[in-house]
Amino acid sequence: MRCTKVRLARLALLTLLALPAALVLAQSRTDMQPLPAVPPPPPEMAPFDAALEPEVTIKKREGDTVEEHRLNGKLYKIKVTPEHGVPYYLIDRQGDGNFTQDTMGTPDVSVPQWVIGTF
Repeated sequence: MRCTKVRLARLALLTLLALPAALVLAQSRTDMQPLPAVPPPPPEMAPFDAALEPEVTIKKREGDTVEEHRLNGKLYKIKVTPEHGVPYYLIDRQGDGNFTQDTMGTPDVSVPQWVIGTF
């Protein structure tokens, strides 16, 4: 008999707790607006163009590793990694074929030199 009273008490408590939630759900709002239309998906990305990626040629010469970086067929940077020593770069900063030496860790910071457009 005690078990039945406990069950009835739990049921009554559950009903009292659920009643406010049921009343809130039963109310309907009249001031609702429809949702705006879904915007169209973004346009497709341009297809991958391998010509825009730099071409890197790696050569071994007398223990040194030489990496030649080309963009559109034009050599713009050479990285030389000696067998025993610190790697250094030869960079064509003006695009005229004259390379200047640059070592990592020097005060001159090598800024990315992306080609945005050519005329």
